[in-house]
Amino acid sequence: MFILLVLCATAVGAATRDPGQHFFDSTFGDFAEELETARDEGKKGILLMFEMDECPFCHRMKTTVLNQPEVQDYYKAHFMIFPVDIEGDVEIHDFAGTAMPQKDFALKTHRVRATPVFAFFDLDGNLVARYTGATGDATEFMWLGEYVVQERYKDITFPAYKRERQAAAAE
Repeated sequence: MFILLVLCATAVGAATRDPGQHFFDSTFGDFAEELETARDEGKKGILLMFEMDECPFCHRMKTTVLNQPEVQDYYKAHFMIFPVDIEGDVEIHDFAGTAMPQKDFALKTHRVRATPVFAFFDLDGNLVARYTGATGDATEFMWLGEYVVQERYKDITFPAYKRERQAAAAE
């Protein structure tokens, strides 16, 4: 019985991938330049995950949702994805090219006070959707991505979209 549990745990662990390598993209912190790359690669936009080191909800997202191959594959197909440390002093350039520390970009520009915050930007650098907190599971996070990819944010809130998806799944 114990061996069976170990084998099951190993199999589950093998089905995940490190989000640092498979979810987030590398960046030099120039988001205006990243927009050009996103356009060139045919992406829908840019996803920023505002986070901080000691955030238990960020950690939970990374270890239960962002490490899932289907989540990684879907998001990487549609978005360029970058983490932003809300306490970070590393200088970045915002979508307009203005230089500032990550913490100022988070707090002053986007009013991020709690983490995680998932902020979706279109190819012009406009914020089109924002989700604060950890999602309940990978399915809900996938729905969030689909909500943005399908541009449903133009006509419905994410909670209403989620109710639609839950109702469809129940049928």
